[in-house]
Amino acid sequence: MLRLLRERPREGLLEIARRLGVARGTLQARLDRLTASGVVTGYGPDMDVAALGHVVQAFTTFEVDQPARAAIVARLRAVPQILEAHVVTGPGDIWCRIAGTSNQHVQQVIDQVLEVPGVRRSTTVIALSPVIPYRVQPLVDEVAGLSGNPDARG
Repeated sequence: MLRLLRERPREGLLEIARRLGVARGTLQARLDRLTASGVVTGYGPDMDVAALGHVVQAFTTFEVDQPARAAIVARLRAVPQILEAHVVTGPGDIWCRIAGTSNQHVQQVIDQVLEVPGVRRSTTVIALSPVIPYRVQPLVDEVAGLSGNPDARG
């Protein structure tokens, strides 16, 4: 079910139910349970930030003063070029994926974050090209016990 929803996001539930050989109500109930449990988190279209003109992606870790972390995260949420952020272990404290229109734009975003009280320093690497873009379906397939070639699943 989840594979068909990802592969055919514009296809209606009635058609997906028909393909799976289940009633539309059964499919809707399963989807509602997966949504309520947090497995399914959205229904919007996937978007390509490069097509939006943000052709440079960087991975930046920020070292921060721990007592200021909540306030720093609130400020990070206000920066649209920060695609995601995670508290991490290791030499950095907060890991961010940043999209920019150029290397200079990424630097401006980093400089903006470095001005936030409690942010001490940053370390950044620029992504050259994706070799495995963000994906979930192979993990879903493994959890579901499906076998086959994981490369064919995307």
